Amino acid sequence: MIDLSVSRQQIDEIDRQMVELFEKRMEVAEKVAMYKLETGKPVFDKEREEEKLQKLSALSHGEFNGRAVKELFSQIMSISRKYQYSLLPSEQVETNFVKVENVLQKEEACVYYYGVPGTHTQQAMEDVFGADVNGISCSSFQGIMEAVESEKADYGILPIENSSTGGITVNYDLLLNYDNAVVGEYVMRIDQCLLALPGAELSDIRTVFSHPQGLLQSREFMGKHPEYEGVEYGSTAAAAKKVSEDKKKSQAAIASRRAAKEYGLEVLADSIQQEKNNCTRFIIIGKKKEYTEKSNKLALCIELPHISGSLYRILSHFLYNDLNMTQIESRPIPSRNWEYRFFIDVEGNLDNPAVKNALRGVREEAAFLRVLGNFES
Repeated sequence: MIDLSVSRQQIDEIDRQMVELFEKRMEVAEKVAMYKLETGKPVFDKEREEEKLQKLSALSHGEFNGRAVKELFSQIMSISRKYQYSLLPSEQVETNFVKVENVLQKEEACVYYYGVPGTHTQQAMEDVFGADVNGISCSSFQGIMEAVESEKADYGILPIENSSTGGITVNYDLLLNYDNAVVGEYVMRIDQCLLALPGAELSDIRTVFSHPQGLLQSREFMGKHPEYEGVEYGSTAAAAKKVSEDKKKSQAAIASRRAAKEYGLEVLADSIQQEKNNCTRFIIIGKKKEYTEKSNKLALCIELPHISGSLYRILSHFLYNDLNMTQIESRPIPSRNWEYRFFIDVEGNLDNPAVKNALRGVREEAAFLRVLGNFES
């Protein structure tokens, strides 16, 4: 029978030798980094690495060992690149963002928000900019982005993610279509209510209007009332306005208490969302690419090479630099079937050396990188 203690001692000795050899390899990697810095060569040489991985894999015995050796040295090379990136000057990381004292100029700001008066987005806007803000309702998310880009608006506010239903995907796509920046975010608790005409009762209702998100967030409540037909509408507040104008006791809207007050409706049922701690994250869009000393979250868009393991290798830059990733959303790339771009939020400031190192590595190894914003969470 094999003596386990002896086998473990042998493994310990082999591991000790591997650590010693790894450190020698990293010493050589530093010399390579200095050479590349002097000659202007990129750290990442994809063809060289692929050729070397094939040769190393061929040195092993058996299919399993061949694949294992390739994976092992892929990781070693990745670590080596990250170390080499850290040796390059920080000024080589260009983001087009300018550091300022204050990003949000709240006095006399003109802010576009989505939907008619009474929406959750309007409430979020007033929470951020104050009740006296010059808020202008807009019927589409795209209209808000256009108003900011053309400087008709100082800022725009858009819902981007809900805690129970996930990302609002159309707004991720819009972030790439316009030359704006994410300059802030605001998280607000969302209480969905069933609103109807004064005097109406739950038993009167047959049709319920709301934004698709409102219906999704309240699907358990709707499931308890199979006689209710859910109908998607432009926004929760617009649904409340419709019920008010149609004056039909059989109609109701899923919207906020604020919308009930705005349109003279009664609350038939309160907090009908299934997630009682239901929250929506709103992003604030500005024209200028600015950040401050207090900015602590990065919004990024990354497109990956269409090869095995590319997402893992890109995300490893955040892990290696000890950066906490707080959100990731994938979206298909138009006209490129089965290829995706990723919208990622990472904690950090553009002045942070770890952030600079991670961005340098991602930029060199990704097919595309755009910093969408660096803002205070």
